[in-house]
This record gives sequence, C-alpha cells and structure tokens, in this order.
Amino acid sequence: MTIEELSDFIDVARGNKPADLLLRGAKIVNVFSGEIESGNLAIHGEKIVGIGDYEAVKIVELDGGFLTPGLIDAHVHIESSMVVPPQYARGVLPRGTTAVFADPHEIANVMGKEGIEMMLDLSEGLPLTVFINVPSCVPATHMETSGAEIDAAEIAEILKEDRVIGLAEMMNYPGVLFKDPGVLAKLEAASGRVIDGHAPGLSGKDLNAYAGVGIHSDHECTTAEEASEKLAAGMSIMIREGTGARNLDALLPIVTTVNSRRIMFASDDLHPSELLNRGHIDYMVRRAMQFGRDPVTAIRMGSLNAAEYFRRWDMGAIAPGYLANIIWVPELKEFQPTKVWAGGALVAENGVAIHGGCMDAKITCRNTMKPAPFGAGNFKIPAEIAAKAHIIELVPGQLVTNHLVEEVKIEKQFAVADIERDILKLAVIERHKATGNIGLGFVRGFGLQRGALACSVAHDSHNIIVVGTNDGDMEVAAKEIIGTHGGFAAAVDGKVIGVLPLPIAGLMSADMIEDVDIQMIGLKNIAAKMGSKIDDPFMLLGFLALPVIPHLKLTDKGLVDVDAFKMINLLA
Repeated sequence: MTIEELSDFIDVARGNKPADLLLRGAKIVNVFSGEIESGNLAIHGEKIVGIGDYEAVKIVELDGGFLTPGLIDAHVHIESSMVVPPQYARGVLPRGTTAVFADPHEIANVMGKEGIEMMLDLSEGLPLTVFINVPSCVPATHMETSGAEIDAAEIAEILKEDRVIGLAEMMNYPGVLFKDPGVLAKLEAASGRVIDGHAPGLSGKDLNAYAGVGIHSDHECTTAEEASEKLAAGMSIMIREGTGARNLDALLPIVTTVNSRRIMFASDDLHPSELLNRGHIDYMVRRAMQFGRDPVTAIRMGSLNAAEYFRRWDMGAIAPGYLANIIWVPELKEFQPTKVWAGGALVAENGVAIHGGCMDAKITCRNTMKPAPFGAGNFKIPAEIAAKAHIIELVPGQLVTNHLVEEVKIEKQFAVADIERDILKLAVIERHKATGNIGLGFVRGFGLQRGALACSVAHDSHNIIVVGTNDGDMEVAAKEIIGTHGGFAAAVDGKVIGVLPLPIAGLMSADMIEDVDIQMIGLKNIAAKMGSKIDDPFMLLGFLALPVIPHLKLTDKGLVDVDAFKMINLLA
C-alpha cells in the first residue's frame, strides 16, 4: 500500500470514514480462532476492514447464512480442464474458488517458456487469482520426447515474473535421489522459494533425502500410512480429488486437530463435468464435513492452509487487511456457495459467474502437432508363438498401474489385441519433432469391444496416445487428432465417430466450458457404447504415458518400468 492507501484504510477501519461495502446479517467463520462469530463484515476496496458496526456506501442484507473465506486450490493444472484460464475461472468461481496455485507443466512440455507466458497472459486481470509455480520437470524424464526443455537458468528467470510463486512438483524424484546435476541445479535455482513435491510411495531414508533438500509437500499419497509418514517427515499433504485420481476418502481419516494445519486440498487434474456438477474444492470441504470433521477445520483446509503454505499472507481468511475473497453459504454443513466475492466485487451468484470482457477474449495458438508420417503398419508387434509381454493394468480411481507379465494373443506372427481377455494394444506417437518414435504396448482395463480411442493430452510430454482393438482404427483415431491440431477422438470400422478438438497446444479449447463439457459427455457416451468400463477413459488414457507414476507406463520411446526407472522390452 502507498502512504495514502494506508491512511485511507486506517480511517475506514477506525470508523472515521464509511466502507465501500457492508455484508450484514450473516455469521462469520474465523479460521484463525476456530470460532463462528456474529457481526457485520466491512470491505473497502479489495480489502477486508473488519467485523463490527460500520457505515458503508453499499449494504448487502444476507438475512442469515455464513460467510467463509474464498477457497484455494493448492495444486492444479488448468490445462487439464481442457479450457483456457478465463473459461476455467467461469467454472470455479461459482464453486467458491477465488485463487489457485497452478502448475502449467502441461503446456510447458509442449511450448516451453512460451507456454508459461501464455498462461500468465491469459490469467491476467481475472477475478480468479492465478498464481504460477514454475514447472520443474520439462521433460519429466529422459525416457520421453517433449516439445521443449526448461533448465535451471530458465527457471531462475521465470521466477522473477509477477504471480510466480515457486517451483512446481518435483516429479523426477529418482533424479533427486541419484543426485542428477540438472535436477539439483533446479532445486538450487528455487532455493528460498516454495518447492512442491511429487513422490508416490516414497518412504524411509529415500523420503528423508527427498524432503530434506527443501521439498515440502506431496499430493500423490494414496494411503493413510503414506500420508502419515510424509507428515511426520515435515511435509505438508495436499489431499487430491480429481477426475483420474480420487484420494479424498482414503486420506480424510488421517485428519486430526493436531495435523490439520499441514493438510490442504487440491484437484490436480479435473475435467469440466466433475467441476461443473460435482464441484471443486467446495466438494472436498463438504465431504470432509460428512466424514465428521469440524466445519471450521474443513474450511481452513480449503483456504488458509494453502495460502500460508505458499506464503500468501493476504488471503485465505476473513480478517482485517486480508483480500475480500469471501463466500456466502446459506447452510454451513451443506456448504453450497451462493454468493462469491473476489477482491470485494461480487463475481458469482446462484451458480453463475458474473464476469467482464476479460473472460471473453479471442484466443488462438500456433499448430503444435508435427508428427512424422505413420500408418497402421507402424503399430504391428512381431512376436513368436506363446510370447509373453509386460502389460499395463489399470487401477480403478488411481493413476498408479499394475505391472503384469502374461501371454499375448498371436496372429500371423504378430502380437495383437485380445478383446476376450481385455488386453488392448497401446501406442504413443511422438508429435513434437517428427522423430518417428512410436512406443508400443498392451493395456488391460479399458474393456473396449471395438474401435480405438486417441488423445493428445498424454501426460506429461503430450504426445499422441491411442488404445484400440485393431491397428486400422488406431491409425484413423490418431490421424483425426492431427487434423484437429489436438484433442480427443474415437474411431470404429475405419471411421471417426466422435471428436473433441483441443487446438490450443493440443490441450485446450477456446470454447465455453459448458460447451466443452457437452462435447466431452458425448465422447464418453460413445466410448461406453464401444465397451469402455471406465467413466472417463480419456483421462486415464492420458496418464498411461507418465513415466513418474508407478508401476508400468508407455512413452514414445517404449515401455518404462517406473520402479526400476528404466526402459524395458515389451516382450518378456
């Protein structure tokens, strides 16, 4: 604040001048004291003045209900919503989310620093505050081909940008443990900043080494035991509830009065349907209350804890001098945000965002789909009779996969999909540099009876990934993705039967979030008719290319044994 602004705030706070806005008639949730207070809430400009009997230019009568701090997502990839930041804001503001800490490593793996700058530009001036953490792993590993690389020097430069907070999830935990010089240089570049973690299953002395170098959070816990060990090691836990990974119910039982201040909520990757219908951080707060957690504790995990972890001392609470990011809910335990203020302005009401022109900007992006030519013949897998293969098995509701070794079906000296045993063919096609790389594998768990599904949202390098019952449909689906400059596609009997274009870096659409949701619902229905056993097969398909989540994954370079952190042959 300037001296003039400080003087003005003091006058209003002392009652010598009227506030801009007074919210009257609701109880107020105090996440500092843990109490629910009575009183009127005064707001001046973007800041909360205080609770008390104030005069104001405008008075809003609430006639009951509760005022709580605006919610905060501690870790999210906005790109995974498949819409650009202005449309993402339209989706989350009505849910009471007023700030997010975003990791743009999806677009960074496609476009590098250019992509990060795009996300900063597209989120500038929104009623949703978007903070950025610099992607630490572009590419995530050496076992895949990404569209760009970001080294320690670039990280140091990006950290100078406004709204850039710290270093995003250090997924390359083997690189940390094995003292990879490039990884250690990135940690050094971010020294003194918040550094997020990503270390599924890490335990014991390896966890000590990882946490001890300044990596202070983890959002990959799937069991209470894992989360408890990481809490004991001094890490903060981000409980994740996304589309592809649902860990909330498994981890809520660990929350106690003692440890709750080191636990926060994160969505990580969330598709429009869940966001618009089930909810965002508000859903997690509701669910925590349903688990018997104290309402103030649940709200604090969805607000103040994330703000303090990221050293944002001006948000996450209703207190003097804090940003006026506020939710009004009629009933506390039902926790349905009905009015939402951000920076003192009403930005959502009755489930609808109130927005200005900044949320309707026209957005374009250069074409990032540049694969080498390929055909169905590139998906053939030569094999002898009675061959065995390493097979990826899906784990429902999780990003981790099982690692199987089983016999595969052989036809004319080629290993092929085995529909009866639900073993389908999987391929990852490099699409950034026309290398011609195509990784081939098998996967169990999709349940497709015919056709193929393809997408360019294939974490984290975002090459084209396609699963199918036959090579011909795999080719058709993959080539449709190229033609739309990215997106999702379904093909049956040599024809495209469904498509969702994502032309912005092959990750996002410029359409309204509701329209993208409708298109995505249509695609999921098509996949179900093709036999899919999974509610959102495209989300799980995209994560099968991520070689930092155990246990077996596929990249454009081939099959990755994540536990051993090395490439392995497909045929055992």
